Amino acid sequence: MTASISRLSSGDHAAVYIKRLIFDQHLKAGDRVPQDDVASALGISRIPVREALIALEREGWVTIEMHRGAFVNDFDEQAVRDHYTLFGLVYGFAARRALDRDTARELASVLDELLARVKGSDDPAAIGSATLAFHDAIIEAARSPRIRTILGAMSGLIPGNFFAAVPGATAVERDGLTAITRAVKRGDGEAAAKEYEKMLKRHGDLVVDLFRSRGFFAA
Repeated sequence: MTASISRLSSGDHAAVYIKRLIFDQHLKAGDRVPQDDVASALGISRIPVREALIALEREGWVTIEMHRGAFVNDFDEQAVRDHYTLFGLVYGFAARRALDRDTARELASVLDELLARVKGSDDPAAIGSATLAFHDAIIEAARSPRIRTILGAMSGLIPGNFFAAVPGATAVERDGLTAITRAVKRGDGEAAAKEYEKMLKRHGDLVVDLFRSRGFFAA
């Protein structure tokens, strides 16, 4: 899962494309990322591809070696869990801040509507859209540019639709959003934060299972 992004740059598209190559095992640990091939496939110059690789190095996907190029890193199970733990902490903080601002009643009404959309569909695209709107409503209610900036810098580990790619993710999200909404209705920011942390931890466990099944983790 990621924070909502209104428009992707060429570098963002290149980063998602390279993640997909790794996720689908077209590129494996130790492989050199073919920058010219990526640029050609996307119809862009090498500049945004290099920008994408710099971003992916910060996220731990690749290592850039001077005069040699970028090479795919081994996946680390703990790093995956840490990634989702951090998401949970930041979203949890946003929920606390939102309720600190006395927006519980108005926010709960919005979350109820979005939760109904999540529960009322089995389409991964519809679920993904509704969940992003749910999380964005929390961020909006927090009224903190810093929180939005931090979440905007945190990209997802799963390219494409999270709920289509990760078995069990829809059930976890429905349970988690239900518990978060109940906490918001009570005006309990601490409980909402804990439910966010719990939900994102469960997502991390599912992604670890998925990556393990694909042989991503080094022996």
